[in-house]
Amino acid sequence: MTTGFLLRSWWFRAMCAAVSGRTVVRCRATQEEEDEVTEQAEQFETVIVGGGQAGLSAAYHLKRRGRPCVILDANERIGDSWRKRWSSLRLYSPARYDGLPGMPFPARRHAFPTGNEMADYLESYALRFELPVRAGVAVDGLSKEGERYLVTAGERRFEADHVVVATGVFRSPVIPSFATELDPSVRQLHSNDYRSPAQLQEGPVLVVGAAHSGADIAFEVAGEHRTLLSGTDTGQIPFRVDGRLAPVIWPVMRFVATRVLTVGTPIGRKARAKIRAHGGPLLRIKAADLAAVGVERVVAKTVGVQDGMPMFDDGQVAEVANVIWCTGFRNDFSWIQLPVVGEDGYPEQDRGVVAASPGLYFLGLLFLHSFSSMLILGAGRDAERVAKHISSRSNGRPAAQELHSTRTLKGEVHRT
Repeated sequence: MTTGFLLRSWWFRAMCAAVSGRTVVRCRATQEEEDEVTEQAEQFETVIVGGGQAGLSAAYHLKRRGRPCVILDANERIGDSWRKRWSSLRLYSPARYDGLPGMPFPARRHAFPTGNEMADYLESYALRFELPVRAGVAVDGLSKEGERYLVTAGERRFEADHVVVATGVFRSPVIPSFATELDPSVRQLHSNDYRSPAQLQEGPVLVVGAAHSGADIAFEVAGEHRTLLSGTDTGQIPFRVDGRLAPVIWPVMRFVATRVLTVGTPIGRKARAKIRAHGGPLLRIKAADLAAVGVERVVAKTVGVQDGMPMFDDGQVAEVANVIWCTGFRNDFSWIQLPVVGEDGYPEQDRGVVAASPGLYFLGLLFLHSFSSMLILGAGRDAERVAKHISSRSNGRPAAQELHSTRTLKGEVHRT
């Protein structure tokens, strides 16, 4: 049975549940209802900003504890952040570690899902557990009014006792300022916008940034273009993620990612600083693979422009027709009008809990608590702890009476 069939079956079961009238009735919001919502703040106990794996996991655990919430996601469909990545992308972890709480990933245990399959899985997950997702709502502000938080999205306002920020790590692409000095004939893309080699023009390609994304993209484009890969060597894991020994090694790697590489251990704190500053090691594509397809490895950094072409820190110039910037992403918490971000650009939190602003939480951050925090296999663990903390704050008081007109995955609304 194929992954696609299984995903569709979850969709079918969720739709059948809705039609049966078990818990949900669907109807379309009128324009008058939409206008009314923008005039007043909707009241919620917990607002989750972001409908990726971290946000969905948080909603799942809150629902299990009987605590109401709403998920606000900027995408039109759950999983779109995965659909927008390059088409050949496959997860680095096998399917046995790619499921969220309560729902294993529907594929062979040792298969490696594609980005699109993960997107469909997340969408099916939200439907199966009837999570209160409001899609197409781009949050642009978070502040505090009295004892409650105010979340804004354009003219829309949402008040809550708790806010969980689960917007992920891929927020603002980083491109060096000197990129504007490149000759206009050079086609430039950031890895965030790269989909396939078809986007490139004829001629050599320079991939800037040699962590795992840069290596993966360089390997792919080398099939059609002379390719150079520039950047500091970030190392590589000492085994094949999909090799013969992987089924034996992965349980050990999972233990290391969740229990050893944490902020509670010296080696974990050292790894956290390195990963946040320089990116992770090569995972699927290794140095030998790059050499085998003819990728020219340039250990020098790309630091400027000379005569319209990229220049390395050793003075050499690369005559290329395309540049793909695999230079990472920058945190963007400028929309949060609260003093919670530290000097390193990351929120100051302990396992997702912000002590300086009670009721505020973060999930899905790069090395939030452990190496696994930024991976799918760590999403449920971190979310469960946050949901437990929210529940402990909420116990003893009734759930907020929420105004439900929540946009769902298909542009409809739930009314409960």
